[in-house]
Amino acid sequence: MRISRLITTTLIGLMFVVPFYAQAMHHEPPETPAAQVKMPNNEGIVIEILETTGYTYMELNNSGRKFWIAAPTTKVKKGDHVRFVESMAMENFASKTLNRTFSRVIFVSSTQVKQ
Repeated sequence: MRISRLITTTLIGLMFVVPFYAQAMHHEPPETPAAQVKMPNNEGIVIEILETTGYTYMELNNSGRKFWIAAPTTKVKKGDHVRFVESMAMENFASKTLNRTFSRVIFVSSTQVKQ
């Protein structure tokens, strides 16, 4: 009799504690600024644009990592979030049209501005 009363008291006590504990454990994660969100490697935020005949060169920022891509002529603006399909990367690429050498540029087959 004494053990069943102890078990009953314990179970009643747990009924009051567990819901509060479970409620305290459920919370929304803190919001992370967009600049700190980890993006996939084939995405970035446009920070510079250079236009040539047939190509749009874009410098992208992906979580602090900056790199250049060259895409078929694309309508983009600074601040756009761009996703791309990589075709080929070239080191020390000299663009005669831009009279500029890129330490690395990724040539892409297509781009998509994310909304």
